[in-house]
Amino acid sequence: MSGHPELPDGAASLQDVLASASRGLLLFGITPPRASVTAEQADDIARLTLARLDPLAVDALVLYDIDDESDRNPDERPFPYLPTMDPAVFHGEHLSGWRRPTIVYRCVGKYAEPELRGWLAAVDPDRVGAVFVGASSSSKQVRTTVPGAHALRREIRPELAVGGVAIPERHTRGLDEHLRMLAKQEQGCAFFVSQVVYDLDAAKSMVSDYHYACRERGLEPRPVVFTLSVCGSLKTLTFLQWLGVRVPRWLENALRHADDPLAESYEQCLVTARELIAFCRRLGMPYGFNVESVSIRKVEIDASVALASRVRDLLGRPSA
Repeated sequence: MSGHPELPDGAASLQDVLASASRGLLLFGITPPRASVTAEQADDIARLTLARLDPLAVDALVLYDIDDESDRNPDERPFPYLPTMDPAVFHGEHLSGWRRPTIVYRCVGKYAEPELRGWLAAVDPDRVGAVFVGASSSSKQVRTTVPGAHALRREIRPELAVGGVAIPERHTRGLDEHLRMLAKQEQGCAFFVSQVVYDLDAAKSMVSDYHYACRERGLEPRPVVFTLSVCGSLKTLTFLQWLGVRVPRWLENALRHADDPLAESYEQCLVTARELIAFCRRLGMPYGFNVESVSIRKVEIDASVALASRVRDLLGRPSA
């Protein structure tokens, strides 16, 4: 077990998990199955997912909400956009065997207010948290805005732990991502999840500026969870860059010329984790890692599971 205070069925609440972030959190992120799968296939995918997660003793599962982001980048998308099941539906109807907390991403622009209202009214805030994500560009049609989603949450389910997205690359460009984080904290964000981190310096600068800005304002910093993702092919590398992830030139060269890009990226993720653990502990900053597994290739899925296991060890956490 994770060592958190326990609910009656033996699992920690999400609030308890977030309260323990000074020791370092471990999350595991996945995408729901494609929207075209049958209920039986979704059940099978859920069973396989739980079998992989069981030995890892992660604090929470992250379920992404996939949206078509072709409007944010005019270049051709390296992988085609394939609609996926609503993560809330996958969690509610197929992951009943998962006893730990789940953080459900909500691309709120896709959902009309009554739909979000209904989900908020039904959700168990001990079991579930959310990350509200805005539109990928200003030209996209939006059914609910992020401020509107926060207003609904305050009205219907104020105790729901909601997180915000933090983007280190944006901080490099304008040195103001920490100000966005502070604004989201004022809206009620209880934690932050970063975009995939390959630019270690950008991540350190962002969290450092956020930490000291909180100190100056007399605020308690919220946990910052850094997303780690292995890169198993040059096409995956291109896709990460298409999404806006900055891969430093030296690392891009290493991945492009490596005999095994997956092994190279795996080792770099471990270097990043070690550096950020030491850095956040020196600052006294609550933190964690979200190891994501979004590929359908078994070799990349296995590498993500192995990475989560190694990060757990780096955090000094016991296995299940």
